[in-house]
Amino acid sequence: MKSKELGETDPWRERNFVVVLEDGDEAFGAITRFAEKQKLVGASLTAIGAFRSATLGFFDFKTKSYKEIPVDYQTEVLSAIGDVAVGDDGKVSLHMHVVLGMEDGSTKGGHFIKGTVHPTLEIMVRESSVGFRRRKREELGIALIDV
Repeated sequence: MKSKELGETDPWRERNFVVVLEDGDEAFGAITRFAEKQKLVGASLTAIGAFRSATLGFFDFKTKSYKEIPVDYQTEVLSAIGDVAVGDDGKVSLHMHVVLGMEDGSTKGGHFIKGTVHPTLEIMVRESSVGFRRRKREELGIALIDV
């Protein structure tokens, strides 16, 4: 993984980064480690690139769990968007959704659980000048940003 800070956009310390993941990197873990290293407590991100394989999720409100959707073949990351917040445990909490393009032009999308990069994933990260807090909502079974 390589990254470069693109410079602060205002005096309140809002930073911008480009993060480039390399072939074989596991994307969710790498982005989380980057956020921890940079001490990000609030940020938005977008990404494009490709995966060798990935796992998406679809949240089932009845069971309060994600139904995993394995994608065990090469895909293009057509769109990935997400945010970084601080979870109930005080640690970085990454939340992303992706749309993956298949060889025939069809797509699959959902909650991003993991993905093995092939050959690259290019991520733009924009830090917020204020932090975000993600809190578990027991009645829903998921953690949401609490504003």
